[in-house]
Amino acid sequence: MDRERINFFFLNMGHFLDHFCMLVFATVAALKLTTAWHMTYSEVIPYATPGFVAFGVCAIPAGWLADKWSREGMMTIFFLGMGLSTLLTALANTPIEIGIGLFMTGVFAAIYHPVGIAMVVHGREKTGVPLAINGIFGNMGVATAALATGYLIDTTGWRAAFVVPGAIAIVFGIAYALFTHAGRHIRAAEIASGAAAKKAAAGTIALDRATLVRVFSIIIFSTAVGGIIFHSTTFALPKIFDERLASFAVSATAVGGYAFLVFATAAFAQLVVGYLIDRHSVRLVFAFVAGLQAIFFAIMIHLTGIAALLVAFGFMLVVFGQIPINDVLVGRITRSEWRARVYAVRYIVTLSVAATAVPMIAAVHAYWGFAALFVVMAAAASLIFVAVLMLPRTQAVTGRPATQPAE
Repeated sequence: MDRERINFFFLNMGHFLDHFCMLVFATVAALKLTTAWHMTYSEVIPYATPGFVAFGVCAIPAGWLADKWSREGMMTIFFLGMGLSTLLTALANTPIEIGIGLFMTGVFAAIYHPVGIAMVVHGREKTGVPLAINGIFGNMGVATAALATGYLIDTTGWRAAFVVPGAIAIVFGIAYALFTHAGRHIRAAEIASGAAAKKAAAGTIALDRATLVRVFSIIIFSTAVGGIIFHSTTFALPKIFDERLASFAVSATAVGGYAFLVFATAAFAQLVVGYLIDRHSVRLVFAFVAGLQAIFFAIMIHLTGIAALLVAFGFMLVVFGQIPINDVLVGRITRSEWRARVYAVRYIVTLSVAATAVPMIAAVHAYWGFAALFVVMAAAASLIFVAVLMLPRTQAVTGRPATQPAE
């Protein structure tokens, strides 16, 4: 196995652990802390807010440091820091203490998206499938968090749900540090030969200023609204299933198992979307995905039982399927030396929105229930659909060279 494949494996596992560690609390809060700490669901989940704020805000300095210092060094810090902070969270005895642990986890977890995604697209002409594969690992982290946390709550206790992924992240951090140290002479040779500069320029398409501003504005808008949808659905799904599948999901393991089944199956939608956007118009694929989201959320409003489970499969397929689209666009319109910072801007938007999603879920659930949440999600997906129709028909969007005038 060559070094690029090994590096890609580390990047994929980093994405897996990033989402796993950030979503352990969602299942712990829904299925254990409400009874263990004698608090309602709406009272417990706001303690996740500082972590999600850090998850977004810290993306900017992480991207800047990666571009100015070392992307590999930042990834090593990501693994080790997130592992240690997740272990710290397991020691919490009060809501304030768990909030501090979640905040520290968010600080280090923020490193991954601006740095890891920039490394995934680096040197590639076609980025849809690699980003999709990387996205699948991230979404499998979401899925496994629900399943593993539910199982550990039932068999060992909620603290183990933080200890296990924390220990695994530390092991990967040590392994990645050794791997990058061993390959430092290869990177030096690439820089000396000019091969590194050629890899950095691969896949970038030049746009005029007005078109660049238009495309980037739509990316930021769809990122913000899509972030509300993604974080609301992934955070709330265990509790949604706890309420709406109550007739047959009767334990934490069962709720986590159904959430895992939905998340894991839906994750592979990214591979389909990645394949399509490498071969077809991003505008067309994006509009189709956003339109389906609006339809599925509208259908889900009052569903329970098996029907709710089936429609949840549908909306998570298109929610996860949307993830690689904006990353492909960013990779096509930005130069490599700026890419981590541009990804940081994009992810600070989506991950900062995550901080608003958690208190929004708490308020909506407390006053109107999850039916109102699905109304909000349907409206948000409709806004993305309208925005996508405004994308220009440029090579970065269509994936094809612009039509040349006849001689």
